[in-house]
Amino acid sequence: MAKIIAVANQKGGVGKTTTAINLAASLAAVGRNSLLVDCDPQGNATSGLGIPRGELRENLYHLLLDGVEYPAVVQATRLKRLKIIPSGKELAAAEVKLLKRPRRHSTLAESLKKLSGEYSYLILDCPPSLGLLTVNALNSASSVIIPLQCEYFALEGLGQILGTIKQVRARLNPRLRVEGILLTMADTRNLLCRQVVAEVRRMFKNKVFKTIIPRNVRLSESPSFGKPVLLHDAKCKGALSYLALAKELLKREVGGR
Repeated sequence: MAKIIAVANQKGGVGKTTTAINLAASLAAVGRNSLLVDCDPQGNATSGLGIPRGELRENLYHLLLDGVEYPAVVQATRLKRLKIIPSGKELAAAEVKLLKRPRRHSTLAESLKKLSGEYSYLILDCPPSLGLLTVNALNSASSVIIPLQCEYFALEGLGQILGTIKQVRARLNPRLRVEGILLTMADTRNLLCRQVVAEVRRMFKNKVFKTIIPRNVRLSESPSFGKPVLLHDAKCKGALSYLALAKELLKREVGGR
C-alpha cells in the first residue's frame, strides 16, 4: 500500500513544488518507487521534471474528469523509480467541473486507489490555494508536509493551512495528519531566519522536520534544466538536504512516527 503525502501551503513561494519534486526524486534515489502527482494547474512540477506540458495529450485533468485510465497519463522521468502524473492547461477548469459532481471531494482519491500497489510513495503537489483541487489532494492523502519559508510573514499563513487540514480531517478524511512542517529557504546567517526556526520549533516541537532546506543556487536553477536537483548537482547543499529529508521520512516510518 502506497503512502500518499500531500505537499501543501496556500501561500505561494515557500518551496512547495521544489519540495514535491525533490522529495519524490530523493525517495526514488534511495530505492522507493515514487509517483509525483502534479495537482497544480500551473504545472511547475511537470515542467520541473522536463516534461513539456503542451505536447501531452492526456494529464491529470483527463484522469479526473474524462474517465481516462491511469496508465495513459503516467509519464516516465529521468529517474528509473520516479514517475509523474502531469498537469496541463485543462486542469485550470477542473475545479468548476468538479463542483457539478456528487462526490466532488473524492474524485482524486478514487482515481488513485488503483495505483496503491505499484508505488511506495505518492507525492501530491497541491496548488497554492485552498480550493477544490487542494481539498481533493488532502482527502486522498494520509499525511501532509507543510513547507514553511524561514521568514516572519510565512508564519501568518500557517494557521490557515492547519485549519483546513483540521476541517478535512473532521469532515472527509479522519486518517489525515500533519507529517511535518518543513523549514525552507533558510539562511542561518540571518538573525531573523534563526528566530523563525526557533519559534516554529518551540510552537510545534516534533512536528517540525529536523532537516532544514537551505537557500541554494543549484536548487533554484535546477527546474530550468528540467531536472530534480539530484540530477543537476548531486553534491550541492540543496540535493543533500532533500536526500536527508527522504531518509528522515523513512526513519519516521520505521520508528512509527
